[in-house]
Amino acid sequence: MATTPDNSGVRFPPPLVYIVGLVAGYLLERKYPLATLPRNFSLAAGIVLCVAGLVVIRSAARSMWKARTSVIPFRPTTAIVCEGVFQLTRNPMYLGMVVIYVGIALLIRSPWALVLLPLVVLGVDRLVIAKEERYLAGKFGEPYLSYKSKVRRWI
Repeated sequence: MATTPDNSGVRFPPPLVYIVGLVAGYLLERKYPLATLPRNFSLAAGIVLCVAGLVVIRSAARSMWKARTSVIPFRPTTAIVCEGVFQLTRNPMYLGMVVIYVGIALLIRSPWALVLLPLVVLGVDRLVIAKEERYLAGKFGEPYLSYKSKVRRWI
């Protein structure tokens, strides 16, 4: 009898989706440049957004560590985390990665990366979050479904 692994079934590190989008945007920008973003604005906004995204991710990670559950989607989830930033979004780490993505796109002055952002978010939503939500609903049942009904997926 085959057993189901105790994880979400995500097969790759989710940050790779964001990296692929940034690299594609950078390459498109070199080949087919769009309007240049102002250097001072790009630098300042990019730094602020990268720091903000890191703060959100760190806050989420701390909440997960406090609940003694893994931040890595390949490992079993041992608790539903609904404290801290998880009261505002079910996916604060992926949201933080979106904020960092925008910050990096500004720092590398790549409007193409910003154009590709909706595809990146869709990819994370379908390839990662959907699998994680099915896993959590199957593992935790009503407590997770109750949390899911109260807190939005993104923001």
